[in-house]
Amino acid sequence: MKQQENKSQSPDGSEKKNLKPTYGGKNINWFYLFLFGMIVMLSLFSDPATGAKEITWTLLQDSLLPQREVSKIVVINKEVAEIYVKKTPTGTTENDNVLNNFFQSPEVPRYTITIGSVETFEDKLQRAQAEFPAADKIDVQYQTRTSWLSILSWLLPFGIIVFFWLYILRSMRGGQGGNPLFNFGKSSPKISDEQTKISVTFDDVAGLKEAKIEVMEVVDFLKNPETYTKLGAKIPKGVMLVGPPGTGKTLMARAVAGEAKVPFFSMSGSEFVEMFVGVGASRVRDLFKKAKEKAPSIIFIDEIDAVGRSRSKVNAFQANDERESTLNQLLTELDGFGPNTGVIVLAATNRPDVLDKALLRPGRFDRHIYLELPTKEERQEIFGVHLRRLKLAENVDVGQLSKLSPGFSGADIANICNEAALIAARKKKEKVGQEDFMEARDRIIGGLERKSKIISEKEKEIVAYHEAGHAVSSWHLKHVDSLVKVSIIPRGKSLGSTWYLPQERQIITKSQFIDQLCAALGGRAAEEIIFNEISSGALDDLEKVTKQAYGMVAYYGLNKELGPISFYDSTGRNEQMFGKPYSEDMAKQIDEQVQILIDNAYQRTKDLLLKHKDELEKLAQLLLKQEVVEKEDLVEILGQRGVKQLEKTTESLEVGNG
Repeated sequence: MKQQENKSQSPDGSEKKNLKPTYGGKNINWFYLFLFGMIVMLSLFSDPATGAKEITWTLLQDSLLPQREVSKIVVINKEVAEIYVKKTPTGTTENDNVLNNFFQSPEVPRYTITIGSVETFEDKLQRAQAEFPAADKIDVQYQTRTSWLSILSWLLPFGIIVFFWLYILRSMRGGQGGNPLFNFGKSSPKISDEQTKISVTFDDVAGLKEAKIEVMEVVDFLKNPETYTKLGAKIPKGVMLVGPPGTGKTLMARAVAGEAKVPFFSMSGSEFVEMFVGVGASRVRDLFKKAKEKAPSIIFIDEIDAVGRSRSKVNAFQANDERESTLNQLLTELDGFGPNTGVIVLAATNRPDVLDKALLRPGRFDRHIYLELPTKEERQEIFGVHLRRLKLAENVDVGQLSKLSPGFSGADIANICNEAALIAARKKKEKVGQEDFMEARDRIIGGLERKSKIISEKEKEIVAYHEAGHAVSSWHLKHVDSLVKVSIIPRGKSLGSTWYLPQERQIITKSQFIDQLCAALGGRAAEEIIFNEISSGALDDLEKVTKQAYGMVAYYGLNKELGPISFYDSTGRNEQMFGKPYSEDMAKQIDEQVQILIDNAYQRTKDLLLKHKDELEKLAQLLLKQEVVEKEDLVEILGQRGVKQLEKTTESLEVGNG
């Protein structure tokens, strides 16, 4: 096996030799083609009857035998008779062209005859030579031969199958060295070390101060382990990052990799699960083996719920033996470390409720770090990080942007910044302005404006009064969020929208819940008051109201008739059960109380809109005129918010004791 030497310059200027097999890659395909061609050539030229001319019995009987030109006849495999002719001078005989053939020698057959049976052929030959002297009679010889072509006829299909599987296995190998059959159970993590540095650091992770402190402790242990071990402390073996989508779990792990400056092995939970039995467990073993060899190191498993789901009996009908064996191997590897081997496991998930309890117990994932949605101050920091790369106009107010984006995750904020830059570029601007961010926010929340959508004048009027009903009712309700603007321009699937500035609340009181119900029913109530009929436009409002009312009654215990009970299940197991966690009689009471609550909220909203019907008319007409009404116009029509609040207690909404 020869190898070719390729010299290249290394970064330090020294020559570096790369040994590459000359038969690798595409050259091996040419080798197979050449080998196949040689076999075909040998099969053609090794057969002595290849150049013989096939004749009929009549020519043999009437021409060759009477002229005494036949020297011998050989019957091959009782099927073909090879006729050898005597060597004669070049003259007028018919077989001169065959004798002068470049590829033939005198001891090769000149003619062949296909015989039906040996007995018939011998009988004909004997009769044709009946009058010949004994010395001129030709004896028949018999031979059994195996031709290369006959061998290839049954070897070739097997060869094609072998070559096909070799091609498939080379494709599955994916460029990794060694035999692909032995690499099938190997893990293929993304490895970051000194040669492949990650540029993300903790400076790129805005907000999440408490989470960063806990994670930085892990990084400090990897850099200075003796500080902890000399006191007898044990660093957590596993750190679980838990939080809603987009809150920065993967970004935090990348920052750990960038700060720790140790080998970092990253894999997704779904990469362990395969349809082949035992592959997942084998990949887990291989991953931890690689990490231990390069300790101190970090293993990061993203979306660990793909492999770490609970093995409870409730999910027995959904059991996956391969996934469970992979989880068992993962549990064994986590618990099989020495206390200070220097290998730490990070994992991320947004569904901690479905994880197996054995995975979360102390000794495996000791520390759980919860990454919540950012607060106003944290959102301002996140905006600061994502605005670094943008060319901003002077009117951009980061504080206002953080106020107008409550409930947004870090990924949502990054999307707003990118969308604002795209909008500014589409308008051929030199810098990104505040109005671009507002437009980007509206587009992300409500969808793209569909000004080209054609609706009739009657439908447009219904939409205007519907949105005006939401605006007027929410303006005069004390506990509803501040109104920002009202629009009847179609966005996404909605024909109109009312924009609020939500307050950041950790808890919601009963009166706040009820005011929210009334504000959501304002559109339907306005349609009934103005047009004396209702439409299907309140579908989304009714869905929201129904869910919220059931939450108040069945989950939060805010109904005095049922008392302080809750059927909420934080583990999520009730969702997997076919039955409800309460009796039919209790279900009937819940339905009755929900219906009473919604009916009273709807009546309260109608009374409020009837009292402010003039304001409802003015706002609806202004919407029909200019399609979008900002807060300044709302103040002019509805007055200052809080001055004309409806003086009516929310306790009267419930009947009986509720």
